[in-house]
Amino acid sequence: MIKSIVAFGFLVSFIFFPQLLLSSAQQTEDITLLKPQTDSGKLLMQALLLRQSSREFSPEKLPLQVLSNLFWAADGVNRPDSGKRTAPSASNVQNIDIYAAMADGLYLYDPVEHILKVVFKEDVRTATGKQEFVKEVPLNLIYVADLSKFKRGTDEDKLFYSAAHVGFISQNVYLYCASEGLATVVRGMVDKEALAKRMNLRPDQKIILAQSVGYPKKTEAK
Repeated sequence: MIKSIVAFGFLVSFIFFPQLLLSSAQQTEDITLLKPQTDSGKLLMQALLLRQSSREFSPEKLPLQVLSNLFWAADGVNRPDSGKRTAPSASNVQNIDIYAAMADGLYLYDPVEHILKVVFKEDVRTATGKQEFVKEVPLNLIYVADLSKFKRGTDEDKLFYSAAHVGFISQNVYLYCASEGLATVVRGMVDKEALAKRMNLRPDQKIILAQSVGYPKKTEAK
């Protein structure tokens, strides 16, 4: 009898308040990132010397600590008292959202909480670019500008500053990858309209660029 009542209550909740149950289930899929290791890696001048683009990747999954360090380096909070980030932002508008397309789903980086929030559990890596390697690289970053966060300016101005913000963030990723021996390349060959539809973006959210990250492809010993 009790089990029947519980089951009935769950059914009623799902019918009338599905968003509550789905929200609770969704939160369990989020990835809590680790504290960034700010004392690791190469010196800045060495990282600049090694900075390069690579289009050959190993399919090896990136460890949680590497993901944690990478997202913090990209645009994490480095001044908790003010909430300001590792990448500069005009008028501190902080309008760039970093999405992460991985084999197990699409995530959105929350710099304040330092977590990857699940958007949906589906592999959309193929849709993040026109190059063949994007299908198997462990991480494809998608830089999305939220134009609604600007208080003033024309659409042209908003896109200009958004592009600059993405440039700062993507270079942070480049330098982190150079410092840690990772391979990366920033990409503009993206069907933005199709990808935006796949990601369920609003009209005022614009995809600027994508960036692939992974370990360098291993070469067979001869």
